[in-house]
Amino acid sequence: MSSPVLDSALEKFRELMATDGYELTYSVAGENRVVVEIVAGADACADCLVPLPIMESIMSDALEPTPYRLDHVVMPAEH
Repeated sequence: MSSPVLDSALEKFRELMATDGYELTYSVAGENRVVVEIVAGADACADCLVPLPIMESIMSDALEPTPYRLDHVVMPAEH
């Protein structure tokens, strides 16, 4: 399910990651909790992103102006 508020909040990061071969998606889990998933494309390095705690901080900050809060981030190396 797509949300215009979440699309807007995460669009900049979605575009940045796409240029490096990653896909950023999200889903809403429970009430106003967001799970962000980052998938490495064929040419992307699955282990080359910032560490999970830093990515969670970045995504939490991105969601700050929205009514949503980060539940967790799924990184490529976790697959």
